[in-house]
Amino acid sequence: MAAAAMLPQATTALAGAAQRGSHHDTDVVYEVPAHHKQDAQTLIAAGYDLLERRQGDHLFVLGDRKTGDGLRRLGFAPTVVQTVKRPASGKTAAGDTYDGGYHTVGAHYAHLDQLAAQHPDLATVVTYGKSWLKQTGSGGNGLKAVCVTKMKPGDCSLSPNSAKPRFFLMSQIHARELTTGEMSWRWTDELTGQYGKDPDITKLMDTTEMWVVPIANPDGVDIVASGGDNPVWQRKNADDSHGSSCGWSGQTGVDLNRNAGTHWGGLGTSTQPCNEVYLGPAADSEPENAALEGLFRQLYPAVRTGTGDSDPAPADARGMMISLHSDASMVLFPWESDHRVHSGNDAALRALAGRMGSITGYQSGQAGEILYDASGGTDDWTYDKLGLASFTIEIGDSDGRGCDGFTPAYSCQDSYFWPKIEPALRYAAQHAAAPYRSAD
Repeated sequence: MAAAAMLPQATTALAGAAQRGSHHDTDVVYEVPAHHKQDAQTLIAAGYDLLERRQGDHLFVLGDRKTGDGLRRLGFAPTVVQTVKRPASGKTAAGDTYDGGYHTVGAHYAHLDQLAAQHPDLATVVTYGKSWLKQTGSGGNGLKAVCVTKMKPGDCSLSPNSAKPRFFLMSQIHARELTTGEMSWRWTDELTGQYGKDPDITKLMDTTEMWVVPIANPDGVDIVASGGDNPVWQRKNADDSHGSSCGWSGQTGVDLNRNAGTHWGGLGTSTQPCNEVYLGPAADSEPENAALEGLFRQLYPAVRTGTGDSDPAPADARGMMISLHSDASMVLFPWESDHRVHSGNDAALRALAGRMGSITGYQSGQAGEILYDASGGTDDWTYDKLGLASFTIEIGDSDGRGCDGFTPAYSCQDSYFWPKIEPALRYAAQHAAAPYRSAD
C-alpha cells in the first residue's frame, strides 16, 4: 500500500519507528579513520550507526551533532563530511512516489501486477508471506515476488526441480537504501520490454527464470516514505515488540540482514534492540525472513550437503542470488560473517564477484576484507543452507558523480546507477546455469 493510504492501526507503529528521523534537527555523516581491524566492531558494539561505506581505512558513521563527541571519547578522530537538514514538517508522501520520484510499496506492488497483466506470457506474481505489521494485525503488507521468463508449462512453479536455472534478485531489505528497489523495478521492465527486441534478453528469457523481490522489507519502506521529501532513514523492519521507543538515539525494529539463521549472533551484530544492527531475539525470528527463506527453499534444492564452513556446493550446482544494498560500491560474497574463513567455493565466488566488480567499477571481496564482517545476512544463508552462488552488490557512487548516500537525487537512478548495474545483472543471470563452472 502507498504511504498515503496506510491503515489507521499502523499509524502508531510507524510514528514510533520514525521518531528518530522526525525529531533530529540535522543528520550528520562522520568520516572516522580506523587504525585497528576491530575498530568497526568497536563502533557497532558502542551502538553507532556504521554505514555500509568504506574508503581505505576510513569508516562512516551516521548520527547527529552530538555524535562526534561520543566518537572522540572512544578515541576516534571523526570529521563531518555531510549534513542533512531535516525540517520538523516536510511534504509527506502522496500517491505513488516520494522524494523526487522514489516509488512507494504500493507503487512497486502495482507495478508487479501491471507486468503480469500486460505480459501474461512473461510474468507472474507470487505472494509468499506477510510482513510483521500484517502478521500482527496492525496494517502492514503482503510480501511479493515476481517470476519473469518466457513461460513454458511448469515454469515459475514453487518447486526446486525447475526445468530452467533460476536467477534471484532482491532489494530493500534495508528500507532506507532506496536505489536498490529502483534497480529491481528497471530490471523487470527491461526483461519484459526487451523480449523479442534485444537478442541477449530474448535468449535469457527463453532459458532462465528471473525471480525478483523488489521490496524485502515493506513495513520499513512505508516508514521511510512517510517522511515524503525528507525520508525517514529507517533501516530495520517495524517490529517494536522488543522496545517500542528508542528516543532520539536509536531506531526500533530488527535488522533483517542480521537475523538470518546462519552464523547468527556473530560479528557485526548487536543484542541491543535500539541498535541499527539488532539481530532480533532468535535466528529467523522475523516473518519477513522466515517467509523469504521459505520461498528460497521452494525454488532451490539444498545441494550443499556438508555443514562445515569449508564444505563446498557441487561444481554443477545451478542458480544465483544477488541482494542489492547501498552505498559502499562493492561486490561481496560468503562468508560475510567472518573474512578469516573461506567457503568451499571461494575461488569461483571470488572470480564471479571480481567480474561483476570489473563491470561496475566496484571493489570485490568478502565483507570483512573490504568493508566489515556482518553475520546473519541473506547471502550467507542462501549459500550455507542451499549451496546457492550468492552475492551482495553494494550500489554506490564510485566515480564522484554526486550520487552517494541512501537518498541521492532521483535523477541518479537513470543517468548513473542503471547503466552501471544493468550489465552486471545481465552477466549474473547469464551465469545462473552453472555459476561455479563459468566464472569467466
